[in-house]
Amino acid sequence: MSDDTFRSVEIERTGLGTYTVRNPRGGSISIGSGQNDTFTPVELLLAAIGGCTAVDVDHITSRRAEPDRFTVEVTGEKIRDEAGGNRMRDLRVEFTVTFPEGPDGDRAREALPRSLRQSHDRLCTVSRTVQLGTPVTIVDVAGTGAAEE
Repeated sequence: MSDDTFRSVEIERTGLGTYTVRNPRGGSISIGSGQNDTFTPVELLLAAIGGCTAVDVDHITSRRAEPDRFTVEVTGEKIRDEAGGNRMRDLRVEFTVTFPEGPDGDRAREALPRSLRQSHDRLCTVSRTVQLGTPVTIVDVAGTGAAEE
């Protein structure tokens, strides 16, 4: 992997069911199992899906006009079944974006549907990865019993 394609985070246990996630740029967030106000891994998945598309759409439309309102709600149903185990289904990303009146706002409103399609069909790495079903490999590098998939 080259430096321009490689992505990583490090997750460190801070207590039972609580962790700190760090990126290479020094940012960090806390995650947990849902026992307090920290984000759960599933909530981070939803945030990543919505956030990825939001970044794409924002960069495209804001070149035309700064939005008056820009919100994204991401929903899904967590299920457990014998065939697939725990997983999410019925993922939905809802955008509420408004722009000011005038020619710049008109151009931004006109660009919005196309930017949503572009992000969904080509640009958003997160939702594209989920939709395409990329395999995940789990490895115990300490050597205490690797679990590979």
